[in-house]
Amino acid sequence: MRLTDCHNFQDFRKLAKRRLPRPIFDYIDGAADDEATYARNAASYGDVDLIPNILRGVEEVDLSTTVMGQRLDLPVYCSPTALQRLFHHEGERAVGAAAEAFGTMFGVSSLGTVSLEEMRKKHKTPQVYQFYFHRDRGLNKAMMQRAKEAGVEVMMLTVDSITGGNRERDKRTGFSIPFKLNLKGIAGFAARPAWAFNHFTHEPFSLPQLEGHTNLGTGTASIGQYFTEMLDPSMNWDDVAEMVDLWGGPFCLKGVMAPEDAVRAAEIGCKGVVISNHGGRQLDGSRSPFDQLDEIVQAAGDRLDVMLDSGVTRGTHVLKALSLGAKAVGLGRYYLFPLAAAGRPGVERALGLMRDELIRDMRLMGRTSLDQLGRDNLRFR
Repeated sequence: MRLTDCHNFQDFRKLAKRRLPRPIFDYIDGAADDEATYARNAASYGDVDLIPNILRGVEEVDLSTTVMGQRLDLPVYCSPTALQRLFHHEGERAVGAAAEAFGTMFGVSSLGTVSLEEMRKKHKTPQVYQFYFHRDRGLNKAMMQRAKEAGVEVMMLTVDSITGGNRERDKRTGFSIPFKLNLKGIAGFAARPAWAFNHFTHEPFSLPQLEGHTNLGTGTASIGQYFTEMLDPSMNWDDVAEMVDLWGGPFCLKGVMAPEDAVRAAEIGCKGVVISNHGGRQLDGSRSPFDQLDEIVQAAGDRLDVMLDSGVTRGTHVLKALSLGAKAVGLGRYYLFPLAAAGRPGVERALGLMRDELIRDMRLMGRTSLDQLGRDNLRFR
């Protein structure tokens, strides 16, 4: 199977599965507990139907949108995700270059494997910095100041991960950073020697956003320890309000699921919220973001920009979310599997397919710009 044989999300997933050691594939593909929420994230889009209009004159289609003050050529962006150079040696460099080629936003995680400064210098496209709230308040302030000095436009605080989710696939293989694999995990790596050659003949793995603050990745600390020892479960609205004031620019919360929380985010000065259940990787049994979208837009959509991620694999998913009031839609696994399969060409092919789907679907819907989408072109089953 070649990259040119990939025409949708499942094709990229299959190609990545052939390339990646099983523990790494399961880290991307897996979710919490019984993975019920993970399954619901994608299935939720099937409960709403699109109503197309005809004879509207749709030769030209404008897919541009503005979210949190950032103009994007596409209504989708590459959500910040951790450990990208573990999946492919290019990591964030491939994602940032592909996002810039398509004129859209990308994110760098505090668990990212390329420095946010390097990414900001290389690419003009809007960049968000996703970070976690640490027990060390000084570290939180230092991370925000570093992002500000680098020229990052948007700060994105993840609020649904004050402790790690129960990801049982990782437990079965012993996956962790640094690697502490059991026999099943070791066998998974042994079956993919090409990945190992690629990984160990390129730049050593590191987590530059956390250098000087933790020993994560150096052999003396693990991701599990990072979540349980460094992140602060006592984080509250007052803490976040202080950070919003300190940042002084577009600030959004990622992981909002309740309408009242979106309202509170607007009250403390947030410019956006991302409705997200972390791709089903945190609280299994929680609602899907698409199921919650309408409630949250009705509650706070006139006060801040509402975004959504988790489960998006098709252009029609994006159009349904935009029709309910989302300003943009985040992609996660949708670009991570192409990244793992082929690096930058993989991410660019995935974004290209999404763009083509969006243009085709907009024409079939009888729409020439995103502001023409609305609740009137949807029906709930």
